[in-house]
Amino acid sequence: MAVLLEAPPFFNGNHSLFSSARTTSISCSASSVPPNIPDDKITDLNSLTTYPDRSRDRRKVVRLAWEKLVRWSNFWRSRNRTDVLERTNKVVVLGGGSFGTAMAAHVANRKADLEVHMLLRDSVVCESINENHINCKYFSEYKLPDNVIATTDPKAALLGADYCLHAVPVQFSSSLLEGIAEFVDPGLPFISLSKGLELNTLRVMSQIIPQALKNPRQPFVALSGPSFALELMKKLPTAMVVASKDKKLANAAQQLLASSHLRISTSSDVTGVEIAGALKNVLAIAAGIVEGMNLGNNSMAALVAQGCSEIRWLATKVAEGVSTAGAVIALAQKYNVKMPVLTAVARIIDNELTPKKAVLELMRLPQVEEV
Repeated sequence: MAVLLEAPPFFNGNHSLFSSARTTSISCSASSVPPNIPDDKITDLNSLTTYPDRSRDRRKVVRLAWEKLVRWSNFWRSRNRTDVLERTNKVVVLGGGSFGTAMAAHVANRKADLEVHMLLRDSVVCESINENHINCKYFSEYKLPDNVIATTDPKAALLGADYCLHAVPVQFSSSLLEGIAEFVDPGLPFISLSKGLELNTLRVMSQIIPQALKNPRQPFVALSGPSFALELMKKLPTAMVVASKDKKLANAAQQLLASSHLRISTSSDVTGVEIAGALKNVLAIAAGIVEGMNLGNNSMAALVAQGCSEIRWLATKVAEGVSTAGAVIALAQKYNVKMPVLTAVARIIDNELTPKKAVLELMRLPQVEEV
């Protein structure tokens, strides 16, 4: 019996920092153990404790691999350190929902003298934020940083802003942006926090924003990833990705948003990040159905695997939640992509299929080769 202890594949084996500690193989079979170990002492993994030298060797390999990882991390952090945050004086957040509020608090906490302006429609919420430092509609139990300022005036909010975090639901984004376009600087970078496809048009935010602002060159970044607003407010660790066709802009967004509890990766695949962000919201609904029906962990794991496959199938053809489901299926039909799980979710939402019936039908689908 052989047990393989392998360092996590953070990087390929050619990286100099990892090449010396990639894999350690411990063999516990009678034919491969050292000759000085009696046959009656061979007891699978127990040999690691029976013969402590071997256990110490394994721990040494792991320790060296970890130390190299830390050195590599420190080297790249020092090399990639920029002054983006230092140069940023004002950030505007469009929208005062849960995620917009959480991101406003997150960015404001990055730098005490950074002005974070939230552009809202509700004057009552504005007053609550400015006077009591709480969003009385969302997270009333959490105090916002003092440098978060709320306003209903788009001109005041956008004037002199260095970055704009767009946190308005996709379905309302176009009309809002058209209404404030005259106050938007053509060079203002938009970091979209909104996930989903616009109904009827099937547009994503990278299309909606420049078209609504009548500026095809408006700098754009898409942000996506596991990002429950409440957990962000609690400063629980997570990781997201920022995607832009402009590598320098993606790096700037990374430096602006990354913190000790929020890891930010960069990507140039804007379409892939946006499509995956839209579809994962639909998949989350399916996960909720599985949880509610008490179908078990196996079903949940199978759902996630199938859902990820469907996301990949559609993403290779194209360069929110309940509202997105129907639009996703329309997009899939356009490119002749079969998406059984996500289609079932759309039919459940439309009250045309019960969750139980959907599960039965999905289980009866033909057994096909996985792509």
